[in-house]
Amino acid sequence: MANLIAIRGDITTLSVDAIVNAANTSLLGGGGVDGAIHRAAGPELLAACRTLHGCATGNAKATPGFRLPAKWVFHAVGPVWHGGGHHEDELLAGCYRRCLELAREHQTRSLAFPAISTGVYRFPPQRAARIAIDTVRERLEASGVELVNFVCFNQETFSLYEDLLSGPVPVPTV
Repeated sequence: MANLIAIRGDITTLSVDAIVNAANTSLLGGGGVDGAIHRAAGPELLAACRTLHGCATGNAKATPGFRLPAKWVFHAVGPVWHGGGHHEDELLAGCYRRCLELAREHQTRSLAFPAISTGVYRFPPQRAARIAIDTVRERLEASGVELVNFVCFNQETFSLYEDLLSGPVPVPTV
């Protein structure tokens, strides 16, 4: 059985097989965690991202980690929050599903996610955390991933993930 844990820290310092970048559609860097990952990985990451020709919202693409401790970076493009009536939940869940597919394709055993879309994209943090945890639990077994870190930048997000992860695990519907 895989471990899902919340940790507080800097995703760019983790020694895991892959980290997830909360990217924009251009994949060419930005602010927040995206900018931090690009700075830590070095200019080779930007060069690799240029060859990917962007990424659609709700999807993700992989690059090597270059100067990061992680071997891979999965660049996931989360949705901008527009009140919930523009398929935001489905698009966010799509990011987590696609990252787990990439994990299977790249034989990733340990993976670290940031709180995708909860910064400048304004997705409500509790709603985003519930989608993240539920989607990962639903797809984890098929991915082959053994450890998932939900990396939280601040105490409020960390407490939210800790509370949700310590609650009852929902029984999958058939």
